[in-house]
Amino acid sequence: MNKEPGYVYILTNPSFREDWVKIGKSSRPVDIRSKELDNTAVPLPFEIFATMKTSKYNEVEKLVHKTIDRLTDLRIRQNREFFNVPPQMALDIFRDIATTIDDAEVTLYDDNKPVVEKQPEPQSKCEVKRARFKFSMCGIKIGEQVTFIPTGITVKVASDDSIEYEGRIYKLSPFVGTFMPEDHRNASGAYQGSKYFSYNGKVLEDIRKENEEIKESE
Repeated sequence: MNKEPGYVYILTNPSFREDWVKIGKSSRPVDIRSKELDNTAVPLPFEIFATMKTSKYNEVEKLVHKTIDRLTDLRIRQNREFFNVPPQMALDIFRDIATTIDDAEVTLYDDNKPVVEKQPEPQSKCEVKRARFKFSMCGIKIGEQVTFIPTGITVKVASDDSIEYEGRIYKLSPFVGTFMPEDHRNASGAYQGSKYFSYNGKVLEDIRKENEEIKESE
């Protein structure tokens, strides 16, 4: 018998810092759960930032918590579901986990209402979905260094798709969302990580495109 789906959610609160989120689970619709949390313990109601619907919601909630704990010590209190991370970084983790689960459905919210995202145009037979960025696409090896362009921070390549900074491991996009200076941030809070790092003075995304063009011409 199949298990009924539930939800893992990211909640924000106007009375909290902008980079504080609550990440929990519920077997019922999240709007009901967020209203239950509206009590005298918090000055303002919680707002739904995003949800993931899946029959594996119990396992996913634990995995999200564990993933954040492994990245860095961002849990505000060890026995609570509050984390000191930007909502977009938590959403990136949701989306990464969702790619490994057959029935996962991630939904972004605006003003506590689901955002209906425009469906992409169907790909023609000759089009191939672009793969996620890997350092090997640029000929960059583990242990080498790349530079975060907006601030000039130098970080070490920890794996084919992650970097190490001050003893902590990050994916490129979450790193950009965390360390981007306020005056350089965009409205969406979403960033394509390879556009914000350079190697030997060249932007990673440009190196990748050059290498792809060379392969296509061969």
